[in-house]
Amino acid sequence: MDRTTLSSGPSLTCKIQLQVIKPEELPTFIADLRSSFSVAVQREFGISEPLPPVEDIEASYRDPQCTTYHVVADGEIVGGAVVKIDPVTWHNALELFFIKVGSTGHGLGLAAWQAIEARYPQTRVWTTVTPYFEQRNIHFYVNKCGFHIVEFFCAHHQDPQAQPAQLSDGTPDPGEESYFLFEKIMPVQA
Repeated sequence: MDRTTLSSGPSLTCKIQLQVIKPEELPTFIADLRSSFSVAVQREFGISEPLPPVEDIEASYRDPQCTTYHVVADGEIVGGAVVKIDPVTWHNALELFFIKVGSTGHGLGLAAWQAIEARYPQTRVWTTVTPYFEQRNIHFYVNKCGFHIVEFFCAHHQDPQAQPAQLSDGTPDPGEESYFLFEKIMPVQA
């Protein structure tokens, strides 16, 4: 377990831990992740369908290169993350990351990200993506975590590796149409 101390003001000091989820915890992890992701989609598009699709989250969980974590603050699960680790190139990806609804705005996301970085000190490059409309995420990755936007995927410049995602009614997933690719080059370890 990794621990990062967070002090974000006089009222909040907590220990952040990353705990690998157990198979029986996956349904709760999925529900929390989808609830968190759906807030922005509901706000932006009025769509109430939980996203991303369960199958996508389960595929990440089963991927042998991925590890799925609960983000725990002072013994309480406050979020989660899925990281994809390449132990050869150490070009790693933050596949999914969330802080639970009701727990955002207290510095937990940054503390959790710092715990992830600390867990994988060999990483040379981190990548992640976020939808174009998620300004809060863009601010978080660029201004708080030190990522840089390196590519913008949209109808005019499509991601060659992307799998088209659809809502249950067959319409395209609005978060999958246009999104930013972020990259963080890590300092060389001595």
